[in-house]
Amino acid sequence: MSRILFTGARIMTMDPERQDCFVGDLLVEKDRIASISEKSGSIEGEQGDRIIDGSGLLLMPGLINTHGHAAMVLLRGYADDLPLQQWLEEKIWPVEANLSGDDIYWGTLLAICEMLQGGTTTFTDMYFFMERAAEAAVEGKIRAVLSRGLAGITDSDEQALREAVAFQKDWHGAADGRISVTFGPHAPYTCPPDYLRRVIEEAVKTESALQIHLAETAREVEECRAEYGCTPVEHLQRLGLFEQNVIAAHCVHLSEGDIAILAEHGVGVSHNPGSNLKLGSGIAPLAQLLEAGVPVGLGTDGAASNNNLDLLEEIRLAALLAKGSTGKPTVVPAKRALQLATVEGAALLGLDGVGMLREGYKADLIAFNLRTPQATPLFDAAAYVVYAAATADISFVIVDGEIAVDGGRLVALDEEKILSECRRRAKKLTGSDL
Repeated sequence: MSRILFTGARIMTMDPERQDCFVGDLLVEKDRIASISEKSGSIEGEQGDRIIDGSGLLLMPGLINTHGHAAMVLLRGYADDLPLQQWLEEKIWPVEANLSGDDIYWGTLLAICEMLQGGTTTFTDMYFFMERAAEAAVEGKIRAVLSRGLAGITDSDEQALREAVAFQKDWHGAADGRISVTFGPHAPYTCPPDYLRRVIEEAVKTESALQIHLAETAREVEECRAEYGCTPVEHLQRLGLFEQNVIAAHCVHLSEGDIAILAEHGVGVSHNPGSNLKLGSGIAPLAQLLEAGVPVGLGTDGAASNNNLDLLEEIRLAALLAKGSTGKPTVVPAKRALQLATVEGAALLGLDGVGMLREGYKADLIAFNLRTPQATPLFDAAAYVVYAAATADISFVIVDGEIAVDGGRLVALDEEKILSECRRRAKKLTGSDL
């Protein structure tokens, strides 16, 4: 479909150069936003256009998930209510050792179903068999930033690095630019210094960003101090990791000095409040990070530790936890929380022309149905999305100019087939009776 026209919709652009919210028209042509008007009925449709009455809709940019492990949906609910290290070492890693490329493909498709229906138009993934994850992202017609996860303490660490290099060469910029590739060293505690230096070298050669888990637990910080005499943030600074573009996931346990280092180097932080709470890891100092000027986006982490991929939930948690932990209700107001999940998430991932509704930008947008009890009355659109909206309220999702969700239903993916296949694979992997 070459042109999609929304008429008379409430539009929240997240564009600092426009008013916060207005009623008007929005035209999509091919993969771009062609026109936005602050006057309803001012953009005329043409023969063959899909014209959508937006009188009961709220349009905004698609949500951007800056950290996750998509195919871990296959392990949703398998290992709940455990601390991180026990969760990883006793439950998750043993099952992951048996994952196949087909498991990753189907699991990623399942995650894409959930994310699209929840309004996520871009997701970030760090896992393995990433060619299959990329194939799923192409089939699901979603935007993705993908990393082959790397650990330097396994028998396959060299193979993994070779795979990461090949994956970057083969897939970066694929699917008309919808696929981006970064390097993904798992964490300081799974990547010894020499291995991390080699990963950095490969990232420098290809001018690639890096994703890494950082300062997620108090135990991680304690062990880093014992082994290297410094915090994980200081350790990575000494190794030169922060000379590159870095997306650091979690960053829960930070000193004032750590925050200053992240700010100085422009290190992006992916805040994952739901996963951090469920694993008992703690609450990241979001207000302090923002005050220091650290770039921040929001992420769900994997569904094995969350247990969903609902970015609306993460937006709400981020705002509420910042208020509750500081005792300041004005900290991280609704619009600021939405910025983290849209325009600032795009900047964190290095995505140009994404994250706002602006002429010439990519047509990645979502539409909420406002004819619901929780949207009535609607005094403030941003407050509605952050504090009241649910994923079930999302009527339309458009990625790269193509409708992915129409009337709440997936367009390109066979949801029932994906659900059935993933149940079968999850049962085989875990030996559980599903």
